[in-house]
Amino acid sequence: MAKVAFLGLGVMGYPMAGHLKSKGGHDLSVYNRTFAKAEKWAAQFGGTAARTPREAAAGCDFVFACVGNDDDLRAVVLGPDGAFAGMKPGAVFVDNTTASAEVARELHAEAKKRGLNFVDAPVSGGQAGAENGVLTVMCGGDEDAYAAAEPVIMAFARACKRLGPSGAGQLTKMVNQICIAGLVQALSEGIAFAQRAGLDAEAVIEAISKGAAQSWQMENRYKTMNAGKFDFGFAVDWMRKDLGICLAEARRNGAHLPVTALVDQFYGDVQELGGGRWDTSALIARLTK
Repeated sequence: MAKVAFLGLGVMGYPMAGHLKSKGGHDLSVYNRTFAKAEKWAAQFGGTAARTPREAAAGCDFVFACVGNDDDLRAVVLGPDGAFAGMKPGAVFVDNTTASAEVARELHAEAKKRGLNFVDAPVSGGQAGAENGVLTVMCGGDEDAYAAAEPVIMAFARACKRLGPSGAGQLTKMVNQICIAGLVQALSEGIAFAQRAGLDAEAVIEAISKGAAQSWQMENRYKTMNAGKFDFGFAVDWMRKDLGICLAEARRNGAHLPVTALVDQFYGDVQELGGGRWDTSALIARLTK
C-alpha cells in the first residue's frame, strides 16, 4: 500500500482513482477543481478530499493527474498551490492526461530540478475502460520512475508499457489516435455505403468482421453506428483536442498526416451538427444526416 494522490475527477479520473483505492488498496487523497466532486468521491471510496493539488500531494509516494489539456496540467502541477510544491523528494508524478510531448518534457525537467520524478502516462480505453479498470497505459520517462509506478498503475490497467524517455508516452498516444481516426472514418463510410446499397448493414458487418476488415471499432461500435446512437464513449470534442495535438506535433517533426487532417475536419462537421459530446463513432452522422 502506498500513499497516493489523484488530481482531476472527471469521467476518467473518478473511476481510475476509485480503482487505486478499492483494487490497489492505497491510501488516497483526491483533488478536483470543484471541491464538492472531491467530497463525493471521498464519501464513496473512503479517501480524503483536498482543497488544493499541493494539499493532496503532501507526503504522497505517487501523485496521479488526469485533466483536460496542457494548461490544465500546468495549473495543477506548478505554482505555490501546485502538486510539485507539496511532493516529497523522490516521489513520482504520473500524468494520465492526453497532452503534448512538449509539456511532458517540460514538467519532467522541472521535476528533476526539484528532486522529483515525472512519468507521462496517457491512457486508451475510454470511459468504459476506466470504469472497468482495463485501460491501456503508454508511458515515457526514466526507467526507475516507471518501474516504481507500474505496479500502482496496474490497479486501473490491463496493459502498461514504457516506450522511451520523457514524452514517449504522449507520442505513442498520438499514434493511437491517428490510427483510430482513420479506422472510424472507414467504418462510417462502409456502413453508410451498405445502407445506400440496400443491404442489411448489420448482417454485412457481422460477416466481414470475421475477416481482414475486423477491428475493435467494428466489433464494439457497428451496431450503434448503424442505429445512429452516439450517446456514450469518447466525445468528439475530446478527439478533436487530441487530433490537434497530433497535427501540431506532425508540423514539428515533419510527419505527413493527410488522412488525420481530413478526419479532424470531418469531426468539425460533427460539432456543427451539435455532436460535440457524441461518441467519436458519430463520424457516420455526416454521411447519413
